[in-house]
Amino acid sequence: MPHAEGFALVVLLISTAGLVAVLSSRLTEWLRIPAPALVLVAAAVVVALAPGVGHPSARAVDELVTIALVYILFDGGMHIGVRRFRRAAGSIGAVGVLGTFLTTAGAALLLHLAFAVPWYPAVLVATAVAPTDPAIVFSVLGKREVAGRSSTILEGESGANDPVGIALMGALLAAGGLTHDAARSVAGTFLLQMLVGGVVGWLGGRALVWFIRTVTLPTESLYFLRTLVSVPILYGLATLAHGSGFLAVFVAGIVAGDARAPYMREIRRFHGAVAGLSEITAFVVLGLSVDLGALRHSDVLVPGLVLAVVLAVVIRPVAAGLCLRGSRLRRNEEGFVLFAGLKGAVPILLAEMLRAVDLANAERWFAIVVVVVVFSVLVQGSLTPVVARRLRLPMRTVVPEPWSVGVRLRDEPSGVHRLTVTSGSYADGRPLADLDLEAEDLWLSVVVRGRELVRVTGETVLRAGDELLVLADTDQRDAVARLFEDPATR
Repeated sequence: MPHAEGFALVVLLISTAGLVAVLSSRLTEWLRIPAPALVLVAAAVVVALAPGVGHPSARAVDELVTIALVYILFDGGMHIGVRRFRRAAGSIGAVGVLGTFLTTAGAALLLHLAFAVPWYPAVLVATAVAPTDPAIVFSVLGKREVAGRSSTILEGESGANDPVGIALMGALLAAGGLTHDAARSVAGTFLLQMLVGGVVGWLGGRALVWFIRTVTLPTESLYFLRTLVSVPILYGLATLAHGSGFLAVFVAGIVAGDARAPYMREIRRFHGAVAGLSEITAFVVLGLSVDLGALRHSDVLVPGLVLAVVLAVVIRPVAAGLCLRGSRLRRNEEGFVLFAGLKGAVPILLAEMLRAVDLANAERWFAIVVVVVVFSVLVQGSLTPVVARRLRLPMRTVVPEPWSVGVRLRDEPSGVHRLTVTSGSYADGRPLADLDLEAEDLWLSVVVRGRELVRVTGETVLRAGDELLVLADTDQRDAVARLFEDPATR
């Protein structure tokens, strides 16, 4: 019984901490501070005030955060989907890959010249702070959702630069230095990881969609569990093949994001919840690994703050700006992308890798990265809503919709398309009579605006944000999307 009571106490404390983390999202709506930041700081304070709690081992941190990132990246890929990715693929690739290298180079140069950090650890620390986290951005925006391609670019950038940063860090640590031979080894290892990870992700995503569509299961809940266990399988296959498992699950999520398959909408919602739990887990574990006392040292606090400020106002904007040349983004959208490169869990995970390999002064490098992340989340994150308002960024308020109206069918319906009217599309602001849907051989059956169903008549004027249910031949998907979702070209 004493053992059972002790176990019950641990379960009670952990569950209560999880509930507080979930409810902290309500507090962030008022404070405009991302919920993950509160979780990270709270976990670090607990360790400082209760020494008996102890810091988790580097291996435990690496394994737990890795699994969390696998589900976060897969959900991020599903949220983007193939259609949104295609519209911004060039910008995502440029900012996510080239932008990561440019940011790393700029941060390493600053650390070496301003603080006399040797080149090798300077490059390692710079690699750690390069990745971004759009979840932090959207957390501080609360119920407001960014419209246009800027949102897709921010999400896609993080999905790309997280695997890029992790692969680059792994290659640098394996090389053990910055010699010419090491540079060739890093380049070869990095390219191999990106290539294998991308191929495994694309093939794995298609296989997962085929698996969901073809192999039926006796109960609805098993469909969710199937994707839950399939995602880490893709990570494991890519990693064993010397590829980036993180890139593989992100690409697989993109491939599966727009797929038509049984229970797909419910699967997306399920993985959204799993990603939310994974994010809380990652920040709690990373918070437990932080030593608040080490952050007060001048050789940590000063370079950390300087690096954080210069990253936010110089290095990141310049690097992203160079990568976005020719992207045809509006000025306010481009300005928001340049500012909103907030840091999250991945930089701390990468810094933890430095401690795991017993690098000289690893504790100092780890602490500097933590200072950068905390500054980015608390200061830069708090300013994000202000910047969005000043830039007059096109946004819409997202209101939870706990009630749904739907029909369950045994077989897949043919020619049913669910779309959202995009601002600036041909249908935006036009009555249905002007769209001449009969000539297009389309039938608009349902219009949802905000929380209400809109009566469908010829005089019904569509607005940006309206959700539509359109009946048309399956091969008309692109034509339907051009009418309701693409910029007006008709």
